[in-house]
Amino acid sequence: MILVALKITTLAERPEFAPSLFEMDHTWHDFVLEDPIADLFYPFATTTYADYVLVADSDEEPGRLAARGCMIPFPFRGSELPDDGWDGVIRHGWLARERGERPDSISALEISVRRDLQGTGLSSLMLAAMRERAAGLGYCELVAPVRPNRKHLEPRTPMTEYAFRTRADGLPHDAWLRVHVRAGGKIVKVAPRSMVVSGTLAEWRRWTDLPFDRPGPVEVPGALTLVHCDLDQDHAVYVEPNVWVTHPLA
Repeated sequence: MILVALKITTLAERPEFAPSLFEMDHTWHDFVLEDPIADLFYPFATTTYADYVLVADSDEEPGRLAARGCMIPFPFRGSELPDDGWDGVIRHGWLARERGERPDSISALEISVRRDLQGTGLSSLMLAAMRERAAGLGYCELVAPVRPNRKHLEPRTPMTEYAFRTRADGLPHDAWLRVHVRAGGKIVKVAPRSMVVSGTLAEWRRWTDLPFDRPGPVEVPGALTLVHCDLDQDHAVYVEPNVWVTHPLA
């Protein structure tokens, strides 16, 4: 399906999407949704952060969510983007809000496209809209802890190698990183612990349908790196690296 007359607005402008915002059919694996830091943003996305959430539908299917994009303002006090990436910007954004501080930066958190619309170029349109919205809010730069969409095929490859791999034309090897660079983004560095998901072995078995019956590294479908399983302590931990991309805004 190719969408025409796509309409992208903020959730604040179209609050009717709030009840179904996270019911859209997506491609996220269950374990990724278990990062506890997410609880500092997503339960408040439809209220506190509605101005930072983008929603899209089309004239072909008005009122049916085609894609969503989420951002969060946060205070950036360092000379380098934080190693804790996605978790870090949510945590710092939450703390700033609680303390009444004024954030000076803004970060992308996700762009999710409905499963049946994957591969239609909608993610590029959402990224462009996200850049435009960030600029409209007065920010001079949008940063993004990007989750490369093909890295899960190479979970044993270090992200420091994968992130900077290029094609013959000089563009990134990874398709999602390529979208960011084509949009004007620059790959800066790896965020080595961007997301952390820990759980008991029973929880990991439920999230993945894998046995988790051997100690050591475990390859999990959809994971960008290996999950570390400890039988004696009855837990497994996944530390996901992401890639920091900066988008200068006119």
